Amino acid sequence: MEFPKDLKYTKDHEWIRVDGAVGVMGVTDYAQSELGDVVFVELPSVGKKLEQGKQFGTIEAVKTVSDLYAPISGEIVEVNETLKDSPEVVNKDPYVGGWMVKVKISDKAELNNLLDSTRYQEMVGQH
Repeated sequence: MEFPKDLKYTKDHEWIRVDGAVGVMGVTDYAQSELGDVVFVELPSVGKKLEQGKQFGTIEAVKTVSDLYAPISGEIVEVNETLKDSPEVVNKDPYVGGWMVKVKISDKAELNNLLDSTRYQEMVGQH
């Protein structure tokens, strides 16, 4: 199981990679393994404003449907369209091909509310 050190994590199992003013978001390797085979991902459209900790979409697996929560506030600038036809990419490659949305970050200070790799691993009992 992977826990990249360059990411920040939520207690709800989302991750964010910051690249300048943009944050790339998705679900963690741990989350996809707990969900099982992902069959559908519902994401908002470009231009939607997200608020840290609030729901921004859903992920559906064979066994369950889970809400997705924004790791940070901002405006969506890109959505991973690949997931519409190939949601299983989330299982195969949660941190690169399986990213979900990119947002223009509105307040970088919110990153301080997130977990680093070590604290996230401790939370899920993998450390």
